[in-house]
Amino acid sequence: MSHRVLWAPWRMTYVEGNAPRRGGCIFCDLPVEGDPRENLVLHADEHAVVMLNRYPYNSGHLMVAPRRHVADPLELPDDAWTALMDHVRRGMAALRETFRPEGMNVGANLGTAAGAGIAAHLHWHLVPRWSGDTNFMPVVGEVKVIPQHLLDTYDLLKRHYT
Repeated sequence: MSHRVLWAPWRMTYVEGNAPRRGGCIFCDLPVEGDPRENLVLHADEHAVVMLNRYPYNSGHLMVAPRRHVADPLELPDDAWTALMDHVRRGMAALRETFRPEGMNVGANLGTAAGAGIAAHLHWHLVPRWSGDTNFMPVVGEVKVIPQHLLDTYDLLKRHYT
C-alpha cells in the first residue's frame, strides 16, 4: 500500500501562531478594500458581510457578520438582525447545495471567554460537517487537513452570491 501525502502548508502559519495580525477589523475592512476574492468576501451589502474563514475548520467554513461593528446581538436594530439572519440562512443553503454536508455547525461565540477570536465584532460561523471528518490529525498532530484550496471553495460558493 502506498502512502498518501496531504499538503496544507497554509495551515502551519495558523497552527504555530504566526498568522499575520492586521490592524482594524476584518469584517469592517475587507469588504471595502482590495480584491473581494483575495479577501475571501463572497457578499457584502448594507446589513451583512459573508466571507470564508481564512483558517477554516472544514472546507466551506463561512462567517456571516453584521456590517455594524457591534459585539452583542442586542445592539442590532430589528431590521439589521432580520437581514443578518436571512444571510445566515442563505449561507446554509449555499453550503448544503454546494457541499452536501451531513450536518452543519452554526453558531456565534459571544465574548473571548466563549471562544470568540474576534470578540469585538459579532459573527456567525457556518461549518459543514460530515461523519468522520475528525480524524487523528487534529488530535495527534494539532493539524486539521482541509482538502480544498480556499480560492477553489470561494469560486464554488461565489455563484450563490451574484
